[in-house]
Amino acid sequence: MSALRQLGQTQQKLLRALLAAPQGASVEALCQALGVTHNAVRQHLAALIATGYVERGTAQPTGGRPQARYLLLPAGRELFPRNYGLIATGILEHLYASAGKAGVQALLASIGQELGNSAASRIDGADEAAIAARLAEQLDALGYEATTVQRDGETQVEAYNCVFHALAKAHPDVCRFDLAFMEAATGRPIQHMECLLRGGQACRFRIGKPRGES
Repeated sequence: MSALRQLGQTQQKLLRALLAAPQGASVEALCQALGVTHNAVRQHLAALIATGYVERGTAQPTGGRPQARYLLLPAGRELFPRNYGLIATGILEHLYASAGKAGVQALLASIGQELGNSAASRIDGADEAAIAARLAEQLDALGYEATTVQRDGETQVEAYNCVFHALAKAHPDVCRFDLAFMEAATGRPIQHMECLLRGGQACRFRIGKPRGES
């Protein structure tokens, strides 16, 4: 169940009303939209402010007593689902038809490399374990739920949430993005040791020696 669905019906309606009001909404406007009392709206607002979904904005002059306006914060906006997978699948299908498999592979590798280059400055360390830890942090920031593990006497990286999982089932080529990102970020070759798509418990990656070293 999504985080939004875990909230009560009134709070869901309140958040949707704020989503539709980018400039914010007053308690009065929310009362009218939800059909509940002022006290009820204020109680729900207080709960949503405490969770970091809503904030109290600057009061707006109305000709009478200024009315406070309440705004949806980024965390509240993220509660609303976005079907990126469906859109991304459509884009990939179009690219396969227009550019072919080789074109799609090249594009995914290029995007991964560009993002990896940006992350490279945040991946440093005096030893292999530190580099693996920094890489896991960068992958985790992208939503991979990544961490380090000890395997075969070395530190490797495991990712438990493939952000392209649904796409990769139909188009395994999207894994080119992961590898290109990690190789650009670390400046090292990456081996895909275990894969969720191939029945693995996680996607596990081995970080090789710096290029030029045996």
